[in-house]
Amino acid sequence: MPEPDICVVMNAGSGKGEDADRVRAAFEAQQVPVHLELVEDGSRLASVAAEAVNRGFGTIVAAGGDGTICAVAAAMAGSGRRMGILPLGTFNYFARSLLLPQELEAAVAVICAGRTAPIRIATVNDEVFLNNASLGVYPAILETREEIYKRWGRSRALAYWSVLKVLARMGRPLRLRVRAGGEERVVRSPLVFVVNNAFQLEQMNLDGAERVAAGDLVVFIAPNTGRLGMFRNAVALALGYASVDQNYMMMSGPHVEIDLPQGHRRVWHVARDGERERMVPPFDLRAIEGALEVTVPEHWNREVR
Repeated sequence: MPEPDICVVMNAGSGKGEDADRVRAAFEAQQVPVHLELVEDGSRLASVAAEAVNRGFGTIVAAGGDGTICAVAAAMAGSGRRMGILPLGTFNYFARSLLLPQELEAAVAVICAGRTAPIRIATVNDEVFLNNASLGVYPAILETREEIYKRWGRSRALAYWSVLKVLARMGRPLRLRVRAGGEERVVRSPLVFVVNNAFQLEQMNLDGAERVAAGDLVVFIAPNTGRLGMFRNAVALALGYASVDQNYMMMSGPHVEIDLPQGHRRVWHVARDGERERMVPPFDLRAIEGALEVTVPEHWNREVR
């Protein structure tokens, strides 16, 4: 068989428990040779993908959830190589926004067909995200969610439970200065959530999809309503009836700046597509059009995902 031109970077710990043998078998069924890198340590995903780019693979495939896809995308942005997606996570917002099939064999078939589309990314302090970035209570929710997953396994119900568990012991809100689209607000808020995915907004029944289509990032700022109010807002969000002004404030722009008015420069936890990391403010967020060339299904016809 010819040398493979496709490298699959697979997160060994992703949500649905798909194993390497099934991935190999799916490519064999398409009669397409593939090289598979099974990554046990999630912190190495980006470096493994970067090495695949350096080795000359034409297509590098991210096999895992949104965090895995984000890590591989960070290594591939601007490289000119094709990126494929095997959605093996819990929510799979990026894959679903591209109308990609959720079944492994069908997703492999899309990659092998080779149709691509230019997809925009976003960055926070030059670090890539595809769906969303946040600060405040959400990074703590992610930490709690991973603890729950390790004990009970992965599911959407447990993901929502982690939200309620963190809100029950929520600390003091952040005092922030937020600039976007020529507007500036100084706010006290327990959560700022910046979205780069119109599909995710539609799934959550939130406003702003038209702003993403216009090239903006959409900023949601939770009001400082105390623990009980945050519970109410979280329930409204989960049930799909959250609204501007009542449950959150909204701003938008292709460039967003978030800083602490008091000039405090301690390290903050920031979440990017479900993964936590430490960053120092101010936070500079930008939308970058067409930075990734991603394999998409034949029926893909959207101008915005």
